[in-house]
Amino acid sequence: MEPLGENDIRASFVNCSKGEARRISLPRDLADLPWEDLDFLGWRDPGAPDRGYLVTVRDGKPAGVTLRVPQGGPRSFTKTTMCSLCLTGHPGSGVSLLAARKVGASGRDGNTVGAYICADLACPLYVRGKKLPLMTMRYKESLSVEERVARMRGNVDQFLDKVLQEG
Repeated sequence: MEPLGENDIRASFVNCSKGEARRISLPRDLADLPWEDLDFLGWRDPGAPDRGYLVTVRDGKPAGVTLRVPQGGPRSFTKTTMCSLCLTGHPGSGVSLLAARKVGASGRDGNTVGAYICADLACPLYVRGKKLPLMTMRYKESLSVEERVARMRGNVDQFLDKVLQEG
């Protein structure tokens, strides 16, 4: 992924107003991120832990979505869960249900799309082995890193397709 600036990131959000996008807390270290290892930029808001953000490039342009952790729901700190984007297994709360408001009238009516995603939104780094989950044993896959990256990109695209689908 090519490095993105603050204005590009704020303008990329498709499921919030321009005012909401201006108030988003961006990662402090944008210039220092490992952009060459990122297929999407994902982060959680340290000031609002129930909020997350995902920005990727679609059709040559940045496309971003705001994410929320739904209130309530049981959480297990002993079971292993798997991210639906990168298929990385995490113990306990390493995976969160994150919901994105749909675009258009459907989103204004409160409709969302949810997915179980790495809680820290660092999927590209897990897929490449640049960041390791807290599991003592990793799942062995026969896919190459390039194949795992392609699978993750496809999963991100499918998630965004659902967010962008009106109706």
